[in-house]
Amino acid sequence: MRKWACSAQRQFTSATHACDFHKRATTGTYNCLGASLKNPKTESMVTPSLCQAAFAVFRQIEPIIVLEQLGSTLFDTALQMVVRDRCANITDSVHSREENQQRGITDFYMTYNLIIRILPIIPALVLARLSDRGWRKAPIMVPLSGYLLSRLALLLVVIFGLPLKVMFAAAVVFGLSGGFSAYWPGVMTLASLGSSAANRSQVMMKVELLYGLAGLVSSLVSGHLFLLYSSSLGNGTILLSVSTLLHLLCLIFSIALLQVKQANSEDSEDSYHLLSHASRNTRLIAAPGINMVNVVLLFVAAFLYDFAVGGAIEILGSFVLKSPLSWTATEVGYGNAAGCMIFLTSFIGVIVFRKCISDETMILIGMLSFASGIYLMSFVTQTYLFYIARLLNLFALIPMPTIRSLVSQQVPASSCGTVLTLLQMTLKLAGVAYIPTFTKIYQNSLNWLPGLVFLLSSIITVLAMIPISIVGCRSAQTQQYVRIQGD
Repeated sequence: MRKWACSAQRQFTSATHACDFHKRATTGTYNCLGASLKNPKTESMVTPSLCQAAFAVFRQIEPIIVLEQLGSTLFDTALQMVVRDRCANITDSVHSREENQQRGITDFYMTYNLIIRILPIIPALVLARLSDRGWRKAPIMVPLSGYLLSRLALLLVVIFGLPLKVMFAAAVVFGLSGGFSAYWPGVMTLASLGSSAANRSQVMMKVELLYGLAGLVSSLVSGHLFLLYSSSLGNGTILLSVSTLLHLLCLIFSIALLQVKQANSEDSEDSYHLLSHASRNTRLIAAPGINMVNVVLLFVAAFLYDFAVGGAIEILGSFVLKSPLSWTATEVGYGNAAGCMIFLTSFIGVIVFRKCISDETMILIGMLSFASGIYLMSFVTQTYLFYIARLLNLFALIPMPTIRSLVSQQVPASSCGTVLTLLQMTLKLAGVAYIPTFTKIYQNSLNWLPGLVFLLSSIITVLAMIPISIVGCRSAQTQQYVRIQGD
């Protein structure tokens, strides 16, 4: 009888523990008899869990990308409007007032952009070597300090009425810090090393998507913020104050919170090469080393495409400020937002296209999209035509991140940062070439065909499709050869 009582007591105790376990594992509010209970431990753990989740998010690269792009887009709108206002009173006896203003704006941007493209070359290479030696955060932290100082310089120009040439000194500081030439390859390196080779195109496009969405939000409000006054300091002070604060937060996050992810084991030296896209359902591993022919062809295509895109965008900002468009600050913000929407449409294009076509074909589609849209831009005389032309550019941002992905698949992991930085330097050389070229063509054709630069951009884009087509043919032949060997 005693044994039976002990056994019954053990069974009751086990059943009670099972009910308690089920209660804790599900709702945490009921016991085995259905009575309502509260679990203070569960409630007390909610706040720490949320804090840990937020802390984990801030340790990733994505918040830095968003904050930096938010601040940079605000800065770009402010700089464009400040330059327009400062160049409004330029007069001479040869040209009209509007033509003098256009020449002043384009001359300023020609000098400013040449500085921020030439000076970062050596600092970016040094930062890339530090990155490949284990200092992965260096190409991100150092350029962000230059971003912060340059934004602060424009704020001081607006508040104290300093000469516009002060921005040339700010551009020098920005360039010596590595600028975008060091920052963006550093971001892409962290993103690529934290992903598999099969998903690298999609991961890089996600980075571009965040970059674009942040630019979209910032562009929509930038024009309105520019028109707000701060006491008697004038337009742009609030806009630039917000931009400077965002870059300060961005720098703090990169120094104190950013965590570097290690590369996946499947992306080691022996398996870093992927000669076919994941949509081909075949993972092909190449011999260790650099596929130099494909790398050169991809560099040529990137140079030509950046020459075409950069030259057109270089002039587009000045083009919308002149008649017949004559945009205000708010309209400039909306126009920039339309450009940022291309990040979203390009990302959707990658998600859809990668399931059925190769990387090389996606690049060709993106180039064709830009060529058609910028060709229509040559004949824009109304605002609605501008937005139609931008609509045709919906896949225009697919080529560059996909080219970076293809380049990263041709080199070993230890050289990824250096090669991506060399690619960025190639794009900077393209900028050194297209900035004065397109500026002078635009100034000389201002009275008879302002859209001539856009026609040239469309033609150069078509030429950039040639080396990509060759890379696609070579990849298809290599894939077929390896499959025959496997059979």
